[in-house]
Amino acid sequence: MSSLLTNSSAMTALQTLRSVSSQLSTTQTRISTGQRVATASDNAAYWSIATSMRADNAALSAVSDSLGLSAATVDTEYTALNKVLGDSNSGLTKLQSLLVEAKTAGIDRSKIQSEITQIQQDMKNVASAATFNGVNWLSTTATTPATVNLVSSFSRVGATPTTGSITVTVANYSLYTSTTSGILDTVSGSASVDTINIGALTDSAADQTTLDGYIAQVTAAIGTVSSGAANLGAIKNRISNNSEFVKSLMDSVDRGIGQLVDADMNQESTRLAALQVQQQLGVQALSIANNNSQSILSLFRG
Repeated sequence: MSSLLTNSSAMTALQTLRSVSSQLSTTQTRISTGQRVATASDNAAYWSIATSMRADNAALSAVSDSLGLSAATVDTEYTALNKVLGDSNSGLTKLQSLLVEAKTAGIDRSKIQSEITQIQQDMKNVASAATFNGVNWLSTTATTPATVNLVSSFSRVGATPTTGSITVTVANYSLYTSTTSGILDTVSGSASVDTINIGALTDSAADQTTLDGYIAQVTAAIGTVSSGAANLGAIKNRISNNSEFVKSLMDSVDRGIGQLVDADMNQESTRLAALQVQQQLGVQALSIANNNSQSILSLFRG
């Protein structure tokens, strides 16, 4: 039946064209955003998982930044401890050799003391300068915390987040403290490493015994500082390993998010071409259907 009021062919063509246009819009959005799940309405489950994973990745990024800051701090303290240990020309190593030299009978110990004083001042300056971002573990004050936690990892199981850390005991590296309880300013016998003074000593047996005590004191300090430097070296290595792992983990999470929400551009480009053809055909079909009503006029021509 030909109807002037109801054009079934046009209605069918219009519905098809609307469907094709809707699919075309979705495909164009995927191509422009690069995602097949850009909003919750696209796929609520995948969007929720991807959003949580992105939040975890942001936390891992913060961990990576924190590890970088921790690495710089540890490296600063490690470098300073190595400087305090010194070599044949500086630091505790030189101080030890000067004290052994002072055991020589008839030597001018006041001249040796002049060099010892310079070494003591230099070690104190090095410790004071070992500051990064306001943190100094070698020359501490009353406000310096006893332990420091360096953030090293982040993980989430279900809704429970867990943050891992590397605990550093500051006392293991403190050379000078506000309470004179550091490695170099703790008094043992009559003096600390920081206050050793041999300028007035003689060749007497008592003074020779005092020198032996000083030598033993400096030797012990060398062992303690060496142990502290070794610990910091191990922490540096651990931070480096954690940093590489966190970066790899972030890449893995990014790949996982991509598997959930990224669009397959090969597939979308093929679909786009097909939908564009369907849209053109739909427009032509609608035009043909609309023209069908014109044939009704021929029924009324004389």
